[in-house]
Amino acid sequence: MSADPSPRISTDPAELDIPLIHRFLAKESPWARGIPLALVEEGIRNSLNFGLYIGSGQVGFARVITDHATFAYLTDVFVLPSHQGRGLSRLLVAAILGHPSVKRARRVLLVSTSARGLYAKFGFVPPPHMERFMEITRASPYGAG
Repeated sequence: MSADPSPRISTDPAELDIPLIHRFLAKESPWARGIPLALVEEGIRNSLNFGLYIGSGQVGFARVITDHATFAYLTDVFVLPSHQGRGLSRLLVAAILGHPSVKRARRVLLVSTSARGLYAKFGFVPPPHMERFMEITRASPYGAG
């Protein structure tokens, strides 16, 4: 019996399985539940994308919203539940942080409620001056919940 093929990460948007990404974000993620396909596609077009593959199938995804110079926002990170617990999230985050557009950024942000331990291993910490940060948050912007 042969072992599973090695995982592979690609930034080529042509390789992305858009229906899989949309299905996960719209139905399984707590942060984008109900997001329309058109918005997923637009977000992908306007981001630096990382697809995680085993063999010919996509098993994970993340995207970075960046100016490719000084700022990066890591979002929509996931590994399919059937592939979790194998270190693939660590592999994906390491590849993202090693990418030149992210590596040289002065600030890399993310929001996480469930994987803070993973991100802490890569040096992410709560911002020291939260009072400087501001946001607009729209609850259920896609009509779900």
